[in-house]
Amino acid sequence: MSLPPLLLKNARLLDPSAGTDRPGDALIVDGKIAATGTGLTAPEGAEILDARGACLAPGLIDLRTHGRDPGQEHKETLRTQVDAAVAGGITAMGVIPDTEPGIEDPTSVAWLVQRSRALGKARVLPYAAMTQGRKGQQLTEFGLLQEAGAVAFADGAKATTDALVLRRALAYARTFNAVLFTHPEDRALTRHACATEGEYATRLGLPAAPAAAELLQVQRDLLLAELTGGRLHIGPITTGAAVEAIRAAKAKGVRVTCDTAAAYITLNEIAIADYRTFTKLSPPLRKEEDRQAIIDGLADGTIDALSSDHTPEDQDAKRLPFVAAEPGIIGLETLLPLGLAPVHQGRLSLMDLLRRLTVAPAAILGLPMPSLSVGAVADLVLFDPDAPVRLSAEKMRSKSKNTPFDGFPSQGKVLATLVDGRIVYRRPA
Repeated sequence: MSLPPLLLKNARLLDPSAGTDRPGDALIVDGKIAATGTGLTAPEGAEILDARGACLAPGLIDLRTHGRDPGQEHKETLRTQVDAAVAGGITAMGVIPDTEPGIEDPTSVAWLVQRSRALGKARVLPYAAMTQGRKGQQLTEFGLLQEAGAVAFADGAKATTDALVLRRALAYARTFNAVLFTHPEDRALTRHACATEGEYATRLGLPAAPAAAELLQVQRDLLLAELTGGRLHIGPITTGAAVEAIRAAKAKGVRVTCDTAAAYITLNEIAIADYRTFTKLSPPLRKEEDRQAIIDGLADGTIDALSSDHTPEDQDAKRLPFVAAEPGIIGLETLLPLGLAPVHQGRLSLMDLLRRLTVAPAAILGLPMPSLSVGAVADLVLFDPDAPVRLSAEKMRSKSKNTPFDGFPSQGKVLATLVDGRIVYRRPA
């Protein structure tokens, strides 16, 4: 059954792939953009939505989220995850395969793709396990997994300790032009740590690891990518030293991309005061100078993408002593408002932010380029970048509520999200 046409009037049309920013209307017919311009006329039977000057852009692509379905549905189901995604303006999201059981065979990949299609909201992009059981030993069947719908390969929020395994994985992935996602923490140095080493962790009496644990892992993985010519993606990046290493590797032609998460451009290590487990992350929050360096890396393009690193955990996993609590926060509904903060501070242009949230993730995953051009699929977000909003955990659609941003004042509000030309989310009046 075809949908009636939809005319979005009086919008600010932002197309990061073309670099255009202009006022106008957008007509959507049969799930695609049929026309853009000023003064468009609605066809008979069309729905009309007045944007009132709000921004219309391609839907956000979240490069890094963690799934809990199957196996831990008490923390997040696929349904609640896609509901949260579209409420955050996200029309597609990569899902790291740290479910139980993991996504490591063609059947499980196909199952995830089919289930997400049936829900009809945000597109779920499965990342398959790089090694069997995510144990970092025996490689999975990259070719078969890719045919089933896997768009990348990862072993979850842990680094591959065996350099030979990662070397083989990068070389094997090159056969399929596949990208491998790695985690930037040296596991030997960070095994029992839950904070960044320094005066602050010492005062709190927390087991800590040096920030150099990130650089150590990043440098090793960069060398292996250079050696094999394989495609490497590292994230989330949290230190200035790692940004510098990746910048140098890119200049040498190493096939590397990276992302950071919104929390790392918003918070520093001081946020763990009072042992707030909702601020326990992996990697942990860093010093203020690292936070500033991450924003600079995002602005100059060394950091390719901004992600949510959405990691739902229930109260049983978070209401524990800081050392024992699981790391991670939810982030699907806070990605855009937190990402807009450097824009409002004059550190990053709105167009560049949208590139980090749309064009770059699509290029990394080999997806069609998101745009507002005629004929493009109408996966869109309508948002007001200046609207003041106080974030509320209670109102978030994620099943888990582990966010440090409850009550946090911000600017930026998603008004509507479209997938295939259908309005799948509309902010309540």
